[in-house]
Amino acid sequence: MERLLNFIYEYRAFFTFLFLELVCVWLVIENNQYQSTKYFNSSNRVAAQLLGFSQGVREYFSLRAINEDLARENAELRTDLARTRIQLSESVTDTTRINQFDFVSAKVMANSTSLYKNYITINKGVVDGLAPGMAVIGDAGAVGKVKSVSSRYAVLISLLNVDEQVSGMIKRTNHFGTVRWDGADMRYTTLQFIPRHARPVVGDSVVTSGYNAVFPEGIMVGIIREAALKPEAPFWDIRVELSQDFGRLVFVEVIKSKLKNEKDSLEHLTIGEPK
Repeated sequence: MERLLNFIYEYRAFFTFLFLELVCVWLVIENNQYQSTKYFNSSNRVAAQLLGFSQGVREYFSLRAINEDLARENAELRTDLARTRIQLSESVTDTTRINQFDFVSAKVMANSTSLYKNYITINKGVVDGLAPGMAVIGDAGAVGKVKSVSSRYAVLISLLNVDEQVSGMIKRTNHFGTVRWDGADMRYTTLQFIPRHARPVVGDSVVTSGYNAVFPEGIMVGIIREAALKPEAPFWDIRVELSQDFGRLVFVEVIKSKLKNEKDSLEHLTIGEPK
């Protein structure tokens, strides 16, 4: 305290000058309309800029919570949409079939795109009802399937994995085949086993077929960019641009199918173990 008092005393002339300058400025503003208007306009502009900056900082730090709320709402809307689609397209009244799909929102914690076998880690697990084999979608289309789970995390096998296969269908013609990545480009995959009598064209949409009870029917996979048929070849060579940009995944939705186990058990009893 003594040092502060000594400092003020030593520079008393400067502080007196500064005080008088402030008094002069105040008197000029109070007694002159032009200067008063300029001062208040400038001070209001500076105050508005400071308030805008402060609000921007608050909004930035609240983006995480906002994104999580939006992802959760999106999962609820997808659940309602899937129920409505089943009810309208299949004309069923069985509530179990109508409500066979539930969507669980999850945040991506790790994601690889540059390997031949890429995986994604999310922050939901067994406590959230997740299990291996469940399908996963993003905001623009199919992403992959759940590979393994722990209590609060799950690892997904991405569509950008040469070991992953999904039943896909050309939306315009309803011809179905297998979507499988060739490991070449993270933006493109292939649609295999489309018979030669089919007529795929560039620009056709490829969606999930719904045949494996994992993905609901009609989930977007991508757009056909190349379609070629070699002489005497039984199937088309089709290159599909993926609708989902895997390099920008932030939130995904895991699809819980309540009828998958029943379907798989029946097929196992009837057909036998897949080879």
